[in-house]
Amino acid sequence: MGGVNNAIRDSVMFTTAESVINWSRSSALWPETFGIACCAIEMISAGCARYDLDRFGVVFRPSPRQSDVMIIAGTVTRKFAPVVRRLYDQMPEPRWVIAMGTCAISGGVYNTYAVVQGAETFVPVDVHVPGCPPRPEALMHGFLLLQEKIKKSRALTRTPLDRVAES
Repeated sequence: MGGVNNAIRDSVMFTTAESVINWSRSSALWPETFGIACCAIEMISAGCARYDLDRFGVVFRPSPRQSDVMIIAGTVTRKFAPVVRRLYDQMPEPRWVIAMGTCAISGGVYNTYAVVQGAETFVPVDVHVPGCPPRPEALMHGFLLLQEKIKKSRALTRTPLDRVAES
């Protein structure tokens, strides 16, 4: 009888629906192909064979309706911020945002009236990837941080931050 119990113990796994949902969401992140400035070159490099983001489940998609991650890679001007927000609104939920580079995080060296001083002023940012421009390894680390954040989230009771702010 002990052999049967050991066989069952080795082949059965108990978990919750929430952890399965979080695992599947974190294992298949589809960022939007969207680059604004210098950081976009490093983002493109991260998608090439040398760094191979595909092994982490990261596949770049051409449309906001097909993606669940937005990478704001570079300087955002005040005139361009509503366009970025519109692209964010077109993404299906749940959706996440990575601010890549100093310019996307805080405006960088462009301390001027025409540049938005941080992407958090118009979209909720989940992960910051610092650098000017950050290396592809830093973006990979940002994706790993986002995956950990998704795995720890409450998948079945998640309320998006932008809807909470509107109410």
